[in-house]
Amino acid sequence: MACEIALVVSGASGMRLAAAFAERAAAHPEVTALHLVLSDGAPLVLAHELGKERATPAGFAAGLELGEADRAKLRTWGEGDLAAPVASGSHLLRGVVVLPCSAATACSLAAGVSRGLGQRLGDIALKQRWPLILGFRETPLSAIHLQALLTLTHAGATVVPPIPAFYLGGDEMPRFVEHYCMRLLDLLGLAVDRPDLRWRSGA
Repeated sequence: MACEIALVVSGASGMRLAAAFAERAAAHPEVTALHLVLSDGAPLVLAHELGKERATPAGFAAGLELGEADRAKLRTWGEGDLAAPVASGSHLLRGVVVLPCSAATACSLAAGVSRGLGQRLGDIALKQRWPLILGFRETPLSAIHLQALLTLTHAGATVVPPIPAFYLGGDEMPRFVEHYCMRLLDLLGLAVDRPDLRWRSGA
């Protein structure tokens, strides 16, 4: 059945996930429109992870690997576009995906706050009882994060953290494992000399 969906890209790490999902969603035969919204925090992370040319809604869309017909399905909106059709629950969507979903975005949605179009879309999905899928990207989780995610789950959202499927293997797994173990050692107060595994703004 033909449908429209929305992808909200918040300012968390994991922009490769957003791009990959956008490509697959736009190419799906049932999707007639994919609405893309970048939060105010997304451009900095996009520039770091995908390149400066991808750090705007138009740039993010332009970098997606899509055929002409599927590219025509894309609709790009800014955070301030509160007059966009999707800012109203009367514009029917199959669902809203927030990927990556930052802790700030999740906590705002849990509190019923909608600053900007991205959070407004999440709020609409909850009130309309549409699927709201949150690719929550934060670790470790505080009690505040956990409470927010529980609140959102009770409200109807589905929390889907991007956790690797280790059984698939692949060249990226060893580096993920190294980074994860480093974070655990950090939490134990044990020094780890691995600058290559740490966030470097502008690197």
